[in-house]
Parts: sequence; C-alpha cells; structure tokens
Amino acid sequence: MTKNRFWQLDAHPQGQDFASALSLREEELAALGDGEVRIAAQWFSMDAGTRMWMGPRTDGYQPPLPLGGKMVGLVLGTVCESRNPAYAVGAMVRGFAQWADYSVVTPALTGLDVVDAGLTDPREHFGTLGMNAWTALIGVRDVARIQPGEWIAVSAAAGATGSMACQVARNLGARVVGIAGGPDKCRYLTEELGAEIAIDYKADDVAARLAAEVPGGLNAYFDNVGGPILDAVLPNMALFGRVAVCGLVAAYDNDAPLPGPERYDQVLMKRLRIEGFFLPDYFGRTDAYLPPLRAWLDEGRLVMRFDETAGLENVLAAYARMLRGGAIGKVVVKVA
Repeated sequence: MTKNRFWQLDAHPQGQDFASALSLREEELAALGDGEVRIAAQWFSMDAGTRMWMGPRTDGYQPPLPLGGKMVGLVLGTVCESRNPAYAVGAMVRGFAQWADYSVVTPALTGLDVVDAGLTDPREHFGTLGMNAWTALIGVRDVARIQPGEWIAVSAAAGATGSMACQVARNLGARVVGIAGGPDKCRYLTEELGAEIAIDYKADDVAARLAAEVPGGLNAYFDNVGGPILDAVLPNMALFGRVAVCGLVAAYDNDAPLPGPERYDQVLMKRLRIEGFFLPDYFGRTDAYLPPLRAWLDEGRLVMRFDETAGLENVLAAYARMLRGGAIGKVVVKVA
C-alpha cells in the first residue's frame, strides 16, 4: 500500500462534461497526522448535490472545492490506518472523503461514522440507512410535517432520495404522488414504492395532472429539483401547504444564481410555508433517525434499488448517469 489513485478537479465543469474537468491521478501515500484516519474505499455514493461543489459559486451551502484538489464525496470503506483512538483499524466507516482508493480524513470535519459491518448488503449504509434516507425522513416528517391521509408530491421520485421520501411518506400514512421521468420509473413508483399516482414529467402536463387527480390540492411537496416542476406544483398546493426544499437538480450545473419560481404569487395566495433544509445540520442526531429507518428496513417496508458501477476509473460515467436521471434508485461505484 504505497500508491493511491484519486480524481482531481482541474477545472469547473461545463454542464455535464466531467471528462474535461477531472483527471485520474496517482500519488505516493503520505504519513498520517495526529487525529487523522486513512480509509480504504469500498463504495462511493453518487450524489447530485456534489455537482455544486465543482462550480465557482460561493453563495451555496458549502464553498466550492479548490481547483487542483481531490474530488470529494460520500465514501463507505474500512479504516486501514488510524491515529485517532475513536476509529480502530478494521472498522467500517461512512463519511465525506475523496474519490480515491485511499482517503485521509479528519473525522470531526467529515461526518465520519462507524457503521454496522454485519449488514447482509453493506450498501444499505448508502441506502435505507444512509444519508438519502435520513434526508427523506427529516424532510417528510420534520420539515413537511406530513400527517396521515394528507397528499404529498415528491419530485425526482425514482432517485435515491426521492424513492426514500415516497416510502417514508407512505409509511407515515400519507397519500403519495411521485413525479419522475419515463414509464419505467413511473411503474416503479406505483408497483414497488406504493405511490398512488405517478406522473411522467417528460410526457405529461404535471400541473394539469395534479389539478385533475388531487383536486383538493397537495398538503406537502418534497422538492428535489426546483425549476419548472416547482412552478407546476405551486398552483396545486392546498391552503397552508408545506414545501420542503431538499435539492435543486435543475440548477446544479448553472454557475450563476437562478431566478425564483414563476408562480411565486402562490406562496401568498395559498399561504404556503417553504423551508430549505441541509442534512449536515442534523449530523450528530443518529439516535433520532436511525431507529425508525432500521425498523422499516427489517420489516421490509423500506427498500432501495442499487445501480452499481465497478471501478474507480469509471466514476465519471456513473456520476453523469445519475445526474441525467438515467438510473433508478441509488447510483454507487464499487471501488474494491
């Protein structure tokens, strides 16, 4: 263990041209500093929010990554060297680290958690027990405050976070409208995730379908994308509806801020509450979120479909497929 391959961010990507912006490099492994941990990566999580980190915008929820530095994302792996007594060699850990064979992290700065290595499928630490599931539970239960019998719509509903949000809402007794692109994804929503209505935004008039099929209006909306779908949803909210803003996939590859929703007037007309939330604000509260997710997993009431690509060298292809919406469920890369 003397060499390390890693993806370096060389330039701000234009759209989804990642091959021109990132390069696969190799380095000699350096010695650890006090308190640091070295992780041998097993899987990478492909997450849309990291696209904003690649751009130059400084007004996001996190500063942009420095050009010439290693690309960062969520990593699941094993501690192979440690100078931190809280992280023993051999422990399975999950946290923000580098797209690399081996990552060096300072645990307090990267949300590094020791996780259960005994799961039948360790990828569930990126799935039903992972941050997408945490995000779904926080957004549906605590931000959107969904109640039994209420209607909630979820955008990007066949993706990692959206599929979790659909199931969390269903498990809490809500009636779910899933919005996704393509007939295969819509069938997945109704046949496997329990959505009552699936809307194909590529083929359907989202606003018209909502008006016709949820005539009383949506009580809540779990927003993963912003943009035109948000514009279609706002006029179809019920009075005093709640919007939980989780992601802005429609805007992540824009280097300049986007204008607000065209139907902003509906915030007043419907007396809506719109709240953005960011998962790292909830780090350190594992005891509040892991138990219900683990119970639903054990009961078979929470499932994640995985789209896996093999090889560190194939990360960019998997990342682009995730951002294009070319996969159902959670996109991961198996490193080793």
